[in-house]
Amino acid sequence: MRLSILTLLSLLTAFPVMAQRKPIIIAHRGASGYLPEHTLAAKALAYGMGTDYIEQDVVLTADNIPIVLHDIHLDTVTDVKDKYPDRAREDGRFYAIDFTLSEIKSLRVHERINMGSGQPVFLNRFPLGRSTFTVPTLAEEIELIQGLNQSTGKNVGIYPEIKYPAWHREQGKDISVIVLKTLTAYGYTDENSKIYLQCFDPEEIKRIRYELHARIKLVQLLGGPVEKMVTPEGLEALAGYVQGIGPSVWHLVTGKNNEGHFNITAITENAHAAGLLVHPYTFRIDGLPSYIENYDELLQLFYLRLGVDGVFTDFPDRTLDFLKKNNLR
Repeated sequence: MRLSILTLLSLLTAFPVMAQRKPIIIAHRGASGYLPEHTLAAKALAYGMGTDYIEQDVVLTADNIPIVLHDIHLDTVTDVKDKYPDRAREDGRFYAIDFTLSEIKSLRVHERINMGSGQPVFLNRFPLGRSTFTVPTLAEEIELIQGLNQSTGKNVGIYPEIKYPAWHREQGKDISVIVLKTLTAYGYTDENSKIYLQCFDPEEIKRIRYELHARIKLVQLLGGPVEKMVTPEGLEALAGYVQGIGPSVWHLVTGKNNEGHFNITAITENAHAAGLLVHPYTFRIDGLPSYIENYDELLQLFYLRLGVDGVFTDFPDRTLDFLKKNNLR
């Protein structure tokens, strides 16, 4: 069979990713299956469990400090309503950008709660109201991870996400510029740095690469309608300025058919053909997709059958056990 030049180029482009690929573990908000998300305790535990990268969701404070918090809101993971009951906006929510770092540091962090019921989103995780946790800055978290790298001899990477950049600009703050300045100050400057920087906003990812001239590895997160982005042509275009994509588990496997077979999309295969890494989210023992029986089955489907390059997980230890059991570590 004769291959076209385009096909050969596609294979050659994909080969370096496939040849050097060692499946990685990305601690989703730290070891958040065991400790409140994005606390330094959760990050230290994830580090000790043997993760390869640790995720940081980044938003800004009123005084332009990048902090590690999944949402622009404080009320689902802290006691801000009790400490500052009169500081909500008209929608009743408490926004991190309306508080100084000093004020945010006075808050106690707890497990994520449902806004309607006030109950934990995951009932059997770390109990509400126990122990004392605070919101870390991006700098504090980097210093923790880099310090542990020095003291242990390991080289664990960071995986920050810039949250809602367009919304931050509407509030008069350019979060991408501020985050990149922090990353540069800590030595994350080029493609060899142990970092992936991710964002859901495709225009912001382009801006980070072309206007802000970031040389670190970038990942395009996928959420909402992505049909054009995940076509072979769309993925080839992405490969011109990012190193990987971050789809949800549902982007890659949509369920099971009537015969009990998994409905696997072509996204992983097409992304690899374009030379892109694939890092899907989110892998939870206590939040399995409806088409999966148990956590090991989920990992087997994505790591072994689809061949993804890494997963975002709340349970780094269980994920590492699977990789070891299957001779991937």
